[in-house]
Amino acid sequence: MDPALYSHGDPFAQWRWLRANDPVHWHQPGELPGFWSLTRYDDIRTAYRDAETFSSAQGILLRPAGHGADPGGGRTLALTDAPRHRQLRGLVDGWFAVRSVRALEAEMKDITRGVVDRALESGSCDFVADVAARVPLYVICKMMGVPESDWEYLYELTSQAFAAGDPAARRFAHLDILGYFETLQADKAEDPGDDLVSILATAEIDGERLSPDDVILNCDNLLVGGTENTRIAAAGGMLTFLERPDQWQAVRDEPGLLPSAVEEVLRWTSTATHIMRTAVRPAEIRGQRVEEGDKVVFWLPSANRDESVFDDPDVFDVRRTPNRHLSLGFGEHFCLGSMLAKVELRLLYGELSERGVDVEPDGEPKLLDSIVVNGPETLPVRMKAA
Repeated sequence: MDPALYSHGDPFAQWRWLRANDPVHWHQPGELPGFWSLTRYDDIRTAYRDAETFSSAQGILLRPAGHGADPGGGRTLALTDAPRHRQLRGLVDGWFAVRSVRALEAEMKDITRGVVDRALESGSCDFVADVAARVPLYVICKMMGVPESDWEYLYELTSQAFAAGDPAARRFAHLDILGYFETLQADKAEDPGDDLVSILATAEIDGERLSPDDVILNCDNLLVGGTENTRIAAAGGMLTFLERPDQWQAVRDEPGLLPSAVEEVLRWTSTATHIMRTAVRPAEIRGQRVEEGDKVVFWLPSANRDESVFDDPDVFDVRRTPNRHLSLGFGEHFCLGSMLAKVELRLLYGELSERGVDVEPDGEPKLLDSIVVNGPETLPVRMKAA
């Protein structure tokens, strides 16, 4: 539970021990409430599937005791249970379906090329901020109907709101994001277009429109969901390729490996360090009695290195198949933007590979101090086109 473990330590050694010796571990309450830790793949997958027992509505992240309820609880895509979750998801599902993402692919490729061009012009850059952050942000902005003239403004706000650093600065930046969507959803309610915010601002569930607050919270949910994990996965994948140049060379030599390479990047980086559920009725997991109201935490990087499921789990292999990782969730809350994230990663790595872009370290990377997401906070590189 020490954030520094993820930037300066080896959490995988601890998870390996827990999988072998105490896979359903009770963590005593302290600064954080007490909770059950699940570290094995099968247990996490089973709990994911049982959304009737393990609820998302009371929060999906560990918070300090006394933190208070999340304002999105019971109101947003990430923090609702059936039937509300299915109703909300049904409003926007079509935008993230395979056919819709493929229809956007040419525009996504243009966005990716523009981001790479910009990085090449500067020569040296932070791959996290200058490349990995911009591609998914610009794509989700386009899908949400954010005017292109505002993309850079939202980039600046998200860079502050979701980065490490001063909590007050993060909080104020996030409030500015909510304020932006307050204005945008009001505009879209009056003059809707063909975009996600217009859908949320004009849609009805059971004959009633979503409240403006619910629209704003779901816009924020889509923005965070559409950017954060893809940003860190893209950067974490590049860091892994820099550390294992033979794997990057394999992708450059065989472009057909890109889909399996993307899946391996997602498994390897497992950027969502934990996801939490709350038991709404008693349950049993591997002989342990879970009571109603108990918090249950899924450690996704541990599941994705479970030696009972993956051969050589501590080896990064772009040829790995099958690759049934849990990085994008499972069951009722399987990541809405899973296809979008995979296409973004494929286009980014494909753009770098096809153009023969040389990416070299230009300093030491800095890893995030966080129990929520893990991966590079900064990744200084030099980029040069062939």
